[in-house]
Amino acid sequence: MTENSLDTAGRQAAADPAGGARAATAGPGGTDAPQDRDGALPSTVGKPPPGGGRPPRPTPARRAVTFADSLWRPALVLAAFFAAWWFVAAREYVPNYLVPTPGQVWETMTSQWSELARHTLVTLYETVLGFVLAAALGLVTAVAIAYSRTLDKALYPIVLFAQVIPKIAIAPLLVVWFGLGLTPKIILAVLIAFFPVVISGVAGLRSTDPELLDLAATMGAGPWRTFRKIRFPNALPHLMAGLKVAVTLAVVGAVVGEFVGASEGLGYVLLLANGNLDAPLLFADLILMSAIGIVLFVLVEIAEALLIPWHASRRAGVSLTTS
Repeated sequence: MTENSLDTAGRQAAADPAGGARAATAGPGGTDAPQDRDGALPSTVGKPPPGGGRPPRPTPARRAVTFADSLWRPALVLAAFFAAWWFVAAREYVPNYLVPTPGQVWETMTSQWSELARHTLVTLYETVLGFVLAAALGLVTAVAIAYSRTLDKALYPIVLFAQVIPKIAIAPLLVVWFGLGLTPKIILAVLIAFFPVVISGVAGLRSTDPELLDLAATMGAGPWRTFRKIRFPNALPHLMAGLKVAVTLAVVGAVVGEFVGASEGLGYVLLLANGNLDAPLLFADLILMSAIGIVLFVLVEIAEALLIPWHASRRAGVSLTTS
């Protein structure tokens, strides 16, 4: 079995799990090609798309139109939210020391931007490092669980047990063990982002069509080659979904760690603002936390579009950020 045939079979299995093995074995003239009611092949079978073997790439203008079409709905919702916020705060239906106006929040962000930017970078560093470690450890654990029944029975209960423990409960213990530096925050980010990666990775690795694996073994593909060409590409859609959940949870883990013991970071700023009843600073801090999660989520979404452009959801234009 050649490299190209393994690549094609893996992508077809991930895009169409039920027909991956059939597509790998049928070939251009196989009997599994679609037929009409008279038994004849449709006229479109075997015809390449216009311009060659690949579908034409969208033009920059088309991409700009698609991007704008994906943004106007969330922009409209955000505009309505800020309008309602401004109306409630300006009319003082709720006291301003509880709900400040958007203008007050903006003024606080601009006047204290240098300090807020420094704390934002600290939280961003903790989040990104925790997410990367969680992704790496989670993928290794998922591979071990998926490939070994013994490790499955040994590790899966431990992973579940570690997940159900409230992370806020072990944060003080981590501070006692590792001090007030960055280490406890990174460990909490890893712990809280680890579980979605493992679950999605195991689900993806186990979803490969067994017939396709048998075909690869028959054609002489070894375990590593089968993993690299078939199992891992097939698991990528599931894994990317887990990573998008994990990257947002990593922000929560870093902030929770800053709640317990820290001298910098957005969680530390949140505690200061809450203690001083500084509502504008509190809202500005929450907006920056949300911005970190949104930016990281979009980056993972872009990585997904680059890694699995052949997947059905990407070809159909269906994604969490563009639908």
